[in-house]
Amino acid sequence: MSLIRSVLHMLWMAITVIPYTFAVLLAKWTSGSSTKAYSAARAWLKLSVDSARVIMGVRYQVQGMENLPADPKQGVVLLVKHQSTYETFLMPAIMPRPLAYVFKKELLKVPFFGWSIGALDMIHIDRAQRSRAFHKVVEQGKRLLDQGIWVIMFPEGTRVNRGEVGEYKTGATRLAIMTGVPVVPIAVTSAKCWPRKAFIKKPGVVDVSIGKPIASVGRKHDELMAEVEAWIESEMQRLDPEAYRK
Repeated sequence: MSLIRSVLHMLWMAITVIPYTFAVLLAKWTSGSSTKAYSAARAWLKLSVDSARVIMGVRYQVQGMENLPADPKQGVVLLVKHQSTYETFLMPAIMPRPLAYVFKKELLKVPFFGWSIGALDMIHIDRAQRSRAFHKVVEQGKRLLDQGIWVIMFPEGTRVNRGEVGEYKTGATRLAIMTGVPVVPIAVTSAKCWPRKAFIKKPGVVDVSIGKPIASVGRKHDELMAEVEAWIESEMQRLDPEAYRK
């Protein structure tokens, strides 16, 4: 049954991404701004999350929304645990502010999906050119944060299996320190239902826990990231203790 539901959800996403991509591109071309284009893209991401609940039984519950800054002018860097594709769809759907992802430029070549994110005001980088990539992250990140747009990054860099801990890289905390904005750690147990690189998804609840903002002013990037990692990983063990049993 899970296989059939997963196939149906994949087909639903493949069908709906086409008109929504045209909506994103049309919004960008007619307005010249990414604001309306982001709204169209967010609508498809929310549709994907909602359809995952209806078709596959993959639901989510969020705690800690009150920890997010209420000031619309306050920029933050969101640092999210990365176990599957699910959280990349979920974060824009639940966050009260527009988000800008930092992502590898190869995604721009993905038909429809890549065309959509290419029309948005986000940060695509060439991972092979590390110094230039980081300079771009800081330059564009500062501009977006000044506009009240929240930058979202996965500090582990890639998806990790359930119960595993990836290497937390300090690029995100470097950005936060250089721009003077706080970081917000977020734990997500998506692999319980949507495992890394798995086609078949299982019904269940994905827990999302949003931590309190951590000030970056006067901090060292590695020390700050160590604090972020400690919070996220301890929260992951609290939310999904079964995954961490030895």
